[in-house]
Amino acid sequence: MDFNKMRRIMVDSQIRTNDVTETGIVSAFLHTPREAFVPKPDQSIAYAEYEIETSEGRALWTPRDLGKMLKALEPEPSDIALVIGAGAGYETALLAKLVETVIALEDDETLVDEMTARFGKLGIDRAVAVHGDLKAGLPDQGPFDIILVTGMIEEAPEAWFNQLAEGGRLGVPVPVSHDLGRGRVYTKSGDIVSYRDAFDACPPKLPGFDKKRSFVF
Repeated sequence: MDFNKMRRIMVDSQIRTNDVTETGIVSAFLHTPREAFVPKPDQSIAYAEYEIETSEGRALWTPRDLGKMLKALEPEPSDIALVIGAGAGYETALLAKLVETVIALEDDETLVDEMTARFGKLGIDRAVAVHGDLKAGLPDQGPFDIILVTGMIEEAPEAWFNQLAEGGRLGVPVPVSHDLGRGRVYTKSGDIVSYRDAFDACPPKLPGFDKKRSFVF
């Protein structure tokens, strides 16, 4: 399989055509081998418009959705970023080409070890994988200019917002109805955190972030 050709086709047909034309983001997709972040049986569809499960509870979004989220987060070369629920590390690898440093947070030590090995093999030297509680974030490493959550959640922990730098952005897909979600970006200004919905998307859920259900008679 010619993965380089498949990668170019993905960028031309799924990234650029969906109004993601920023040079840095396009270059990141062109130079990050998506096939290296999916299980071997799925490598033939690595560049298709599919959401691909990489491990239990972790999945890659469609390229279109991820591209639009990266655009909405407006990454800058001096930014420090945190990826929550980093899974195989594809989103981290893309961000590592756009910002100064990225920390990939996972609560599974096996995934952390696999990411570390993968980053080393691919020469990704501006990213590091660490083990920790996803809901707690990484308060000792913040504040962060960007926090990216890799799956749909119903409720974001307050700890994440507390770890945003001034002007920091938190990107996360949220459900807005039974079968519709939106890519949402929260921005911190002083003591206020506001948000905007940037695009429609319904990627797989990140387990463990459902709202508590109230008891109903």
